[in-house]
Amino acid sequence: MRAMVLSASATPLQMQERDDPIPGDGEIRVKISACGVCRTDLHVVDSELPGIRYPIIPGHEIVGSIDLMGIGVTGHQIGDRIGIPWLGYTCGVCRYCRLGMENLCDRPLFTGYTRDGGFATHTIADARYAFAIGRTGDDVSVAPLLCAGLIGWRSLVIAGNAERLGIYGFGAAGHIVAQIAAWQGRSVFAFTRTGDVAAQDFARQLGAVWAGASDQRPPAVLDAAIIYAPAGELVPLALRAVRKGGRVVCAGIHMSDIPSFPYSLLWEERQLLSVANLTRQDGIGFFKIVPQAGIHIRTTTFPLDKANDALAMLRAGQLLGAAVLQP
Repeated sequence: MRAMVLSASATPLQMQERDDPIPGDGEIRVKISACGVCRTDLHVVDSELPGIRYPIIPGHEIVGSIDLMGIGVTGHQIGDRIGIPWLGYTCGVCRYCRLGMENLCDRPLFTGYTRDGGFATHTIADARYAFAIGRTGDDVSVAPLLCAGLIGWRSLVIAGNAERLGIYGFGAAGHIVAQIAAWQGRSVFAFTRTGDVAAQDFARQLGAVWAGASDQRPPAVLDAAIIYAPAGELVPLALRAVRKGGRVVCAGIHMSDIPSFPYSLLWEERQLLSVANLTRQDGIGFFKIVPQAGIHIRTTTFPLDKANDALAMLRAGQLLGAAVLQP
């Protein structure tokens, strides 16, 4: 197998050849056809997340087919088309797992972070945490759904029944959630980097009723806002934009420090929440609505050996939609 490997903190990925991996009990080996490039991959590569064990293969928006199965695998067959998400394993016995909150498991493994991921030709996955995704959609378009879509969906659910929804950061997750929200009949207000006219035009094309810079006030008070950009300074801006009793949902795994802000922005029962990871139930619910919502995924493809280029463009905000690697 070939893989783009992160060998040390804050270094470029390097192409390496390795022996083909062999799945253990309850595991499957997947021949990868596409892997999305997520902002969380950037946080891993830039050493912004704790506890990274080197070397590691990033990537957690994986689409491929099973070509080998370990002992005890049920519910899958050789040749099945599979999606592998960020959550790669949970213990099943901690308090959170027993309460049905496996996204908060005390001893989880995360694909592309604490276990090898999809910037490769093959990967190993726990069969219980791999979604059977059938044959709908091409592999490149489906890949971003495995995190940008899933985390976007979870954050949208947590945002509640907001009629007027603000989306701060119109990247991979933002452009997927905007389409779902518009399909649900919500009014979407898109916030981008100052001067990013291309992203604002893109948001309007996908159904946003308004698009502007993140430091602008929207033309109507919002019922809720979701922040996808990892910028803590957006939190007070979003709180300022939502109505009394409104919600602001922080949807990233990493965010820069939130600056101090006056209590008046939070008062009147505004709520500030975060989204952590996902559950398998999130995936089941999300993939049921994907074909109904008619989601169009904007992608830019890169060959596997150009993973560093894809990450650099993501870091610089030069992508509309999502980047996807193809082995």
